[in-house]
Amino acid sequence: MNYKWKQDLWRGIELVLNIFAGNTKFEVSKALVKETYLSDERPWVVGFSGGKDSTALVQIIFTALSELSTEQLTKKVYVISSDTLVETPLIINKISQTLGRIQDRALELGLPIEAHKVKPAPESTFWTSIIGKGYPTPRQTFRWCTDRLKIEPANRFILDKVSKFGEVNMVLGVRDSESSTRAGVMQAHTIEGKVLMRHSTLTNAFVFAPIRSFDTDDVWEYLLQVESPWGDDNNELLKLYQDSNSECPLVVDKDIKESAGSCGNSRFGCWTCTVVSEDKALSGFINNGVEWLRPLYDFRKFLVDIRADRNARQKHRMNGQVYLTTNLEGINVETSTKVPIKDLGNYLNQHQIDLANVEELNLIIIDHDGEFKQLGLGPFTLKAREEILRKLLQTQNKVRELHDPTVELISLDELKVIRQFWEDDLDWEDRIPKIYEEETGEQLVWDLNDRPTFAEDQITDLERLCNEEQVNIAVLKKLIAVEKDYSGFKVRRGLLQDFEKALRQDFLHL
Repeated sequence: MNYKWKQDLWRGIELVLNIFAGNTKFEVSKALVKETYLSDERPWVVGFSGGKDSTALVQIIFTALSELSTEQLTKKVYVISSDTLVETPLIINKISQTLGRIQDRALELGLPIEAHKVKPAPESTFWTSIIGKGYPTPRQTFRWCTDRLKIEPANRFILDKVSKFGEVNMVLGVRDSESSTRAGVMQAHTIEGKVLMRHSTLTNAFVFAPIRSFDTDDVWEYLLQVESPWGDDNNELLKLYQDSNSECPLVVDKDIKESAGSCGNSRFGCWTCTVVSEDKALSGFINNGVEWLRPLYDFRKFLVDIRADRNARQKHRMNGQVYLTTNLEGINVETSTKVPIKDLGNYLNQHQIDLANVEELNLIIIDHDGEFKQLGLGPFTLKAREEILRKLLQTQNKVRELHDPTVELISLDELKVIRQFWEDDLDWEDRIPKIYEEETGEQLVWDLNDRPTFAEDQITDLERLCNEEQVNIAVLKKLIAVEKDYSGFKVRRGLLQDFEKALRQDFLHL
């Protein structure tokens, strides 16, 4: 215990002497990295986005570890980068190349560094969420994408290391000078007298920010003065910034997510970002001659526009819940049908209106106080999801023609998951294989056990019978889908509860 106390004291004195000796922030940061690396047995997980801050961070760590003896290199350093699967192809290619160089150089030098890309699970990607489940495209007040595409994949990697080692240190290129909000978040998690900060959600993870005191000029000064230890040209990174406007950071903390803001306004990140009205990064690249990105730019604008189209949205939430809104935008109050709320259910039944598929619904509901309202919006309809998929595949075709025939904007794995989600949402025509072949001219091998529940003529007969017997076809389809999910099981525990859930949906009891 006494020896450890003296050791910590001398390391602290060494850092102070470095500062008073006039050493630069870079040297002090490097010394702090060495000090923190040697201070405990916790492995490191380093966030790398490919931008200026994370590049400077990894360079400092790489250099610091290179100056330690082999005996001191006792624990792993995992460099991870988020691939949301909707990154701008130009950027994700550069990140992949850099990760490869980092890994190769680390192996040459015998450094305990491993480079990894983390990705969202197939059922949680951007396209499976929007085209598969019908999620509305993200906006500032409903920014579901950051959690699903960045935080959850990174945290899954971190938790895997926590389960293996007990605790980990997350090392991030965050800086106090980025914003007052970011500085406040970091200060709130700082442990007084300690270099490490508490992670806001992962109890066995700590956060280390070696370049916390840097400003933007410090970062660029370091990158342009200090040669990349794995052979990258940081002048190319500067050119990338000049062409686009900054980067989207790797986010592993929900509090930091809130302080980080959106990435579409001035950063290169997801080319699909709809949180802002214009993607300045994509337009910056295009204005600087990267013309093959224009189809992506046009498609992103389409995603923004279709979100605001009431005809493209279901008129109830995913769980069947119906809600009213005072927002009457897009409806002609003078010519619309007006229905008292107590008569809404009868009106929908009499006119055979399916809230999951109805497009134009020029309907005003008069609530108990006499106020005019209309039905609130839910997920995209299946028809809208088909339109999005077709336009995405058409965009992929254009990019392949203009740039690279191997570019993949949506993967086969995602298409298979989307196909299953559509079947769950009662697409019994099994349209995914047909749409893919029609738009690409290619035939893919699809699993036989994913074939449609009914043939096309059977669906027509079923719809006719439901109409004659005044049975809600959407509910009947849902009940059949529930039964199919449980078929083949000897013990079908939960079947009746799922039937009851299907029958309790709001729109059935208006």
